Amino acid sequence: MNDKPLCTRLADPNRPVFLLGDVPPGEGTPPGKCQEIGKSRAKAPRRRGKAAQVHLIVDLTKDLTLSSPSTSVPADKFLQRSRPLATDGFIVYDIQDEPGRTDMDRPFPFRRVMDSSAHASILARSSGRECLVYKCVADANFDGWLQTAKTTHGHQAINLVGRASSEGKYEGPTIGEAMQKVATEEGVKFGCVCIAERHTFESAKARGKAYPTEHMNMIRKQKAGANWFISQAVYDAEPTIRLLKDYAAVCKQSGIAPRKVVLTFAPVSRKKTMNFIKWLGVRVPEQAEEQILGAEKPAEKSIDFLCGVLRNILAECSGVGIPLGISCESVSIFKSEIDGVHELFRRLQCLLLDSRGSPWKVSWVEVMPPVGEDCGTCDDENGTKQMNVMEQQQYALAKVGFMGVAIGGMAVAAGVSLASKKR
Repeated sequence: MNDKPLCTRLADPNRPVFLLGDVPPGEGTPPGKCQEIGKSRAKAPRRRGKAAQVHLIVDLTKDLTLSSPSTSVPADKFLQRSRPLATDGFIVYDIQDEPGRTDMDRPFPFRRVMDSSAHASILARSSGRECLVYKCVADANFDGWLQTAKTTHGHQAINLVGRASSEGKYEGPTIGEAMQKVATEEGVKFGCVCIAERHTFESAKARGKAYPTEHMNMIRKQKAGANWFISQAVYDAEPTIRLLKDYAAVCKQSGIAPRKVVLTFAPVSRKKTMNFIKWLGVRVPEQAEEQILGAEKPAEKSIDFLCGVLRNILAECSGVGIPLGISCESVSIFKSEIDGVHELFRRLQCLLLDSRGSPWKVSWVEVMPPVGEDCGTCDDENGTKQMNVMEQQQYALAKVGFMGVAIGGMAVAAGVSLASKKR
């Protein structure tokens, strides 16, 4: 779809970006199992038809089902579902216990998961799409993690997340120190989170402020080197609209270009998931919760509701100059919510692209050679064939050989012609 690195697309203000979130499998997943996941993806049969329209992509996903619930969707299943979606790449989250986040009981028990960088490397190798890797800075081995993510796993895009609470003791650097470390690392770009729930008057009052200040936090992170921002899940348009408008105004006053803001959305179909969304700090209007959970099909209702939220944001923030992107995720293992993510992704993508007022299309590329073939080609965004590395090498050798034969033939022909003239 685009040969530019994911970090470049995230930082590019002239194009939206579309991401799909994933959670790593449980901690202790054997390395051999991780390799099997990659191999199973490489051997999966490929659809040969060219999908140039969104409707065909929607039809393809209807054949994909989840066989059994688990604590996280294995990489092969996640990739099978996400393959028909026109994503720029994947977000891989760094899951932490966060005991100091809130006084509320955690709805789902915490279970340690595989390192985000390691899991992202599996997804990237198996899918041909880059990953944006989340990293919580509360890690005593943050420096070592950064080097492994960059050199061993080859990641170029990292999203830094601060500590869950300003209270308590944490190991590792502060968010400011972590930003400084990554900013000086060649070949790596980073972004940060923005939290609209902090940009409410209730939050400002609790912090002893006369007006919300999350937009100033964004400016501070931007000056420290942040190239983009990712929101937490959005269920209330009002704080997000206020945050985007205030951020745009301060950028204009300061004479700096605003960074892209990727808005995150997550469907809900059960009370337990709704409670978890709120435990994460997401503001859900009471009326919205009642409408969604009281519907005959809550997952579909939440998708409709979230599409309305995005429409509201786009309408209110039209012309303010903030480049936007979309990210979709499932915060649970429930089938209806996992399936709902893909429908939500397609609909939100259409809304954002349509709002730009210019024609657009969805195209497909073949990132790996078909089964049984040593090499293959894929269509680029212009519809031309692009060969993989092996075929490029073979083609180059053949081309050199052909040129040698051609030049040799021309030389012989010239010699014969000269000899004839002398006679």
